Amino acid sequence: MGKDINIPMSDLQALNTSLKNIVDEFEHAGDRSGSLEAAIGRPHGESALRDEIDRFESAWDDKRDTLKDDVKTVQESVEGVARAWADFDNEAATSLDNTTRTPQVQKPE
Repeated sequence: MGKDINIPMSDLQALNTSLKNIVDEFEHAGDRSGSLEAAIGRPHGESALRDEIDRFESAWDDKRDTLKDDVKTVQESVEGVARAWADFDNEAATSLDNTTRTPQVQKPE
């Protein structure tokens, strides 16, 4: 038969937080490209390096947006699993008895 799956709620919450941070980083990564281009400048009066950085950044913008959307989808799924499990645990604890019993997991924020 199958094995038990044990994923601590704290791990789901930590994963959710990490994924949100990754999405946030992707959303703001493009803001730094202007600083990079300015830092490169025009060494020896040449703009080839700066032009290549600009070309790369433009191509990476599209890929970064796709990756950000994919990570956001995973983050929303993780958040949904955590919320559903916490709801189930709360409902199960309540249905077992109406004493002062507390659920094993806390509902994610």
